[in-house]
Amino acid sequence: MTGHKALDILLVHCQGESGNVLIDGAPHIPGATILDKMNHLNGVDPSLRLFLTREPRAQVVHTTNLLLAPTRPDADAAFIVLQPDRAHPMSGSNCICVVTALLETGRIKMTEPETLIRLDTAAGLIVARAQCKDGRCLSVSLDNVPAFVHQLDVAIDTPKWGRITGDIAFGGVFYAQIDVDQVGLRIMPEAARALAEAGTEIKSLLAGQVAVEHPEIPGLNEIAYVMFRDYQPDGSVVTCTTLKPGRVDRSPCGTGSSANLAILHARGQAKTGDTRVSRSIIGGTFTAEILGETTVGGHPAILPRITGQGYVFGRQQLRLDPQDPFAQGFALSDTWGPQVGDL
Repeated sequence: MTGHKALDILLVHCQGESGNVLIDGAPHIPGATILDKMNHLNGVDPSLRLFLTREPRAQVVHTTNLLLAPTRPDADAAFIVLQPDRAHPMSGSNCICVVTALLETGRIKMTEPETLIRLDTAAGLIVARAQCKDGRCLSVSLDNVPAFVHQLDVAIDTPKWGRITGDIAFGGVFYAQIDVDQVGLRIMPEAARALAEAGTEIKSLLAGQVAVEHPEIPGLNEIAYVMFRDYQPDGSVVTCTTLKPGRVDRSPCGTGSSANLAILHARGQAKTGDTRVSRSIIGGTFTAEILGETTVGGHPAILPRITGQGYVFGRQQLRLDPQDPFAQGFALSDTWGPQVGDL
């Protein structure tokens, strides 16, 4: 990525989680599909992602969503989730941010009380239903891609906590979901650093112990995140998704909540029509609902719907000076965490 062209970015968050949207100025990304484009960003040319997601232009908490024209005829827009470690195929909170940005900037015409938007992602087609009033997007319900369990009660050997167990499930990306008491922590703001370090350590261990592969989408073959969970007596769940190199999701995590529903369904603890509330480490909430059942490559799967709200709070322009010695960005362990060297 070179030149002086400005990148126009809308600043958006969903329940406290940054989900900025690059709405204009991005270079051409090669690829016939959004999956192809994501693989190009990961395997061929990461320069745009690095420029947008690392210091001095960003901090560890920043995600930038690359807004693109759709590559399939049944979609209105497309996006790829750019994070410091790699480009990811899907994220519920980021999808809500993208829908909010599309509507509140007028890029897609807002229809009150509800606007339907179809989004092309590397994980598949997402159908979003936005509740709108007085020019604002009040909430977004995402009909997510099918979520399914890869394996329940997987044993994970760790030097620090001994043998722990987790559930591996797909909700747009693959998750390892682990009961938080197994690592001796609670999901609360004061424990955020310890949770982040525990999650990134477990993610590294999983790479050598558990193999995953989406049965229908080539290239989706890694456990993207470790999500700690704490089920509550009222049926809700408190979540903490950990992101490499060392931070926690501020939102309740839409893809993680979808994967959690698939786990509950596989255990016979949730059925079609059931809803669950997911609550984040800072108290934000998503509602997760099972719309129906299906299969993915022979795996029993559910059709999840995630509902939450995003907020536009600003705008910025970024410009790349060809002489900038930090065009690829940098990250330091003082704020990015102890595994920053693995980026």
